[in-house]
Amino acid sequence: MPEGPELFLTSQYINDVCDGVVFSGRVEKSEVSKNSEVPFESEEYLISATSRGKEFKLTLTPVKRERLPPKKGQAQRPMDVIIRFGMSGTFKMALASEPPKHAHLRFYTKESPPRALCFVDYRRFGRWEVDGSWQPDRGPCVMREYEQFRENVLKNISDKAFNKPICEALLNQKFFNGIGNYLRAEILYRLKIPPFEKARTVLESLQHREQDSAVTLSRKVKLKRENPDLLELCHRVPTEVVHLGGKGYDPETGFLDSAAFEPWLQCYNAPGMKSLRDANGRTIWFQGNPGPLAPKGGMVRKRQWRAKEEPAVSSPKVRKPRARKDLKTETPEEGADGIQEKKKRGRPARENAEDPGGTGTGNPNTRARRKALVSRESPAVASAAEPRNRRAPARKNTASAAAASRSRRPKAKVAPC
Repeated sequence: MPEGPELFLTSQYINDVCDGVVFSGRVEKSEVSKNSEVPFESEEYLISATSRGKEFKLTLTPVKRERLPPKKGQAQRPMDVIIRFGMSGTFKMALASEPPKHAHLRFYTKESPPRALCFVDYRRFGRWEVDGSWQPDRGPCVMREYEQFRENVLKNISDKAFNKPICEALLNQKFFNGIGNYLRAEILYRLKIPPFEKARTVLESLQHREQDSAVTLSRKVKLKRENPDLLELCHRVPTEVVHLGGKGYDPETGFLDSAAFEPWLQCYNAPGMKSLRDANGRTIWFQGNPGPLAPKGGMVRKRQWRAKEEPAVSSPKVRKPRARKDLKTETPEEGADGIQEKKKRGRPARENAEDPGGTGTGNPNTRARRKALVSRESPAVASAAEPRNRRAPARKNTASAAAASRSRRPKAKVAPC
C-alpha cells in the first residue's frame, strides 16, 4: 500500500501535469468499478491535489466566466474527492483515445487531441468518496504537520494503543498518519530500538525530555539535529524518501524509482536482517533482540547474503556438420518391390505366431494375404513348395488309369492250328 511519501509525490505529479490545463465535460467511471459515480460536469474546470499522511484529496474547481452564465446542470462550486489508493492505485495522464488498462476514473482535458487524467487500479482495492473530507480518526500528517503530530502523540501516551509493541503502535494512523511498513523498520533500526519493546516505555523518555525546563530552546533544537528521537525520525525519514532523486515518481507503478530507493533501504528486506510477524500479520524487519513483547512461538527468519552472480559470457556455438548416412544400393535381383515383398512375407508369420492353431482368429486377413503372396511367386517356386503328399496320389491315379486302358483293349483272336 502506498505510504505517506508516495502519496505526497503523487500530489506533486498531478499538480505538475495539470498546471494550466483546462478540463471539460463530465467525469467518467468504468463499468466494472463498484464505486459510486462522481456527479460533476462543467464546461471548464481545473484539477489540483493534496495529501495528508495516507489520505489523498482531488479538488475539481469550475472556471467562472463573468459574461457567460453557467449552463443548466453544470457545476458551480468546487468538489472534493477523497481517494484511497488501496494496494496498487496510481494516477497517469494519457491520450483520451488510448487510456491505460484498469483506468476506473477519467477526467478529460479541453484540448486537441484530448487527454485524460486516469486513476489506475488493477487490483480494484481503491475507493473514493464524493464531497468527502479528511477522516477525523486520523492524526496530523507526520510530514506536513510535524508540530501537531508530535503534540498529539505526547499528550496521549496514556492511551491503550501504546500498551502494544512499538512496531505495532507505529502503524496506528490515529497517531502516526503516514507511517507504513518499510518506514517503521527504517526508523527503529536507526535508533536501535527493539521492535517489540512496549511503546509507552519508548515514548515516556521523550515526554520527560520535553518537560525538562533546564534545557533551553536552542539546546533542544541542537539535540534534535544531532540525536533525533523517535518522533523526529518519523518526520525526517519520510522527507528523505521524497528527496531521494533519481527518476523520482513513476506514474506507471505509483512508486519511486527503484534504482534510487532500494540502495537507500538499510533494514527493510535487507540481507542479514531478521524478520517476525506482529499481531496484525505484518512482517517487521529488525536487527538483534526482538524485544520482550515478541510473539511466543514466532519463527525468526534471517535473510541470507547472496552474492550477485556475474552473467556468464556465452561463447558462440560451433555446429558440427552431420555425417550423411550412405544410402543402400539396390541389387538387380532385389529391387524396391523385393524389399516390400520381404516385409509382406514376414507379416503372415507373425500373425500365425499369434494364432498358432491356424483358426484364423488372430487376424481375419491372414489367409487372403497368403493367397496373394502365393499368386505373386513364380510357377517353379510354387511347384517346389507343393507338398509331396499331393503329388503321390497323382502318380497312383496315372498307373491305375493305364492299367484300366490295357484291360479294356480287345483281345486278339488266335487262329487254330
